[in-house]
Amino acid sequence: MTLGVAQMGQAEGKFVDANGVRLHCVEAGQGPLVLLLHGFPQFWYAWRHQIPALAAAGFRVVAPDLRGYNLSDKPTGVGSYTLDVLAADVADLVARLGARTAAVVGHDWGAAIAWRLASQYPTLVERVVAINGPHPRAFVRELRRGDQLLRSSYIGFFQIPWLPEVVIRAANFALLERLLRRQPVRPGAFSDEDIRRHKAALAQPGALTAALNYYRAIRRRPRVATLDDDRRGGRVEQPTLVIWGDRDRMLNASATEGLERWVPNVRVEHIPDASHWVLADAPARVNELLIRFLSGEGTAAGRPR
Repeated sequence: MTLGVAQMGQAEGKFVDANGVRLHCVEAGQGPLVLLLHGFPQFWYAWRHQIPALAAAGFRVVAPDLRGYNLSDKPTGVGSYTLDVLAADVADLVARLGARTAAVVGHDWGAAIAWRLASQYPTLVERVVAINGPHPRAFVRELRRGDQLLRSSYIGFFQIPWLPEVVIRAANFALLERLLRRQPVRPGAFSDEDIRRHKAALAQPGALTAALNYYRAIRRRPRVATLDDDRRGGRVEQPTLVIWGDRDRMLNASATEGLERWVPNVRVEHIPDASHWVLADAPARVNELLIRFLSGEGTAAGRPR
């Protein structure tokens, strides 16, 4: 059963075969294609506030469960979750949806995929929006700072076999519930029903290990720069918007600085009173920024603001 689609108005759930996996997608609206890519440990429902707004603004919105999550296929093995594989999923998804190009919006891991996709498939991606997901080269730079290394220490824990699964699953995903209740800035950003849906998605057979394999796949190459190791040096030429909730406990806001080196046509919008979970913390502001940018508002190279 598709979780929550019935409450999304004209949105509908469907399955699309792409790059050898079957991806569950939620689609709404008509117009230029916009893909919404969720992060860890969420699923398509992370975009519950954005899907209706973007569809009403004249876009064809498709929010997939990324491979391994919720109702999508869950291949076994860490090698099935490298950034190259994840980007290839989305590239093929665009074609399977009958489109030649798309705007790509990503949060957290979805942003990492959006950066890689825009760099490796430049003719496929028209515009990029990264939401609390740093450009890979900026993230590698930030990891050289002690505070970001400390914030990212959970990544090291996730490398351990089976133990993270036990800890996260304990007491009916109590750790996940605590994360979604305590980290957002806006009270009630995640309702009881929202948390129930997130738990149900992560409880799908194989989903938790698949989600953790995104992190485990980082270490399949012998250096930390794996995240920014691509054939075009991470350069993104497309118009790009970075949206950043400044009260992110896991990622430094300084990751948004100096992006012009790799993303010459970038604009950065900070949301001071939002956390990493900015999609739920400040949905109206995020929707406003997305609609303006995706409707063709240009970006100007220069200092982020």
